Amino acid sequence: MFSTKGRYALRVIIDLAQQDSREYIPLKDIAERQDISKKYLEIIAKEMVKGKLIIGASGKHGGYKLTRKPEEYSVGEIIDLMEGTFAPVVCLECDGEECPRLNNCKTIAMWKEFYELEKEFFYNKKISDLL
Repeated sequence: MFSTKGRYALRVIIDLAQQDSREYIPLKDIAERQDISKKYLEIIAKEMVKGKLIIGASGKHGGYKLTRKPEEYSVGEIIDLMEGTFAPVVCLECDGEECPRLNNCKTIAMWKEFYELEKEFFYNKKISDLL
């Protein structure tokens, strides 16, 4: 299940893409259009700036804008940044501990298949597909 953080980050990216502006878009405008708390969006935007999904500027004409074209963003990279791994089980996480039962696990093939399907779906879905 995806949290509001991941879902709202997608909404912010989509909102910025819809503005199709070279100007910075104030976060308060995004918050109003998306009916999301500005305070919560500040936390989300900060993480997205750190992850280089968007850039921000402060001041009178400040706000946020995309760093790339909408067709260059995958839904997967946004969710991955905001939610963490797509791995359905701990033993498939990149930094996860190696499971002592891995060689005898009867379900690992199923989890790997699901993991690959999920990653493929979200990484092949572009923001431009959602506009």
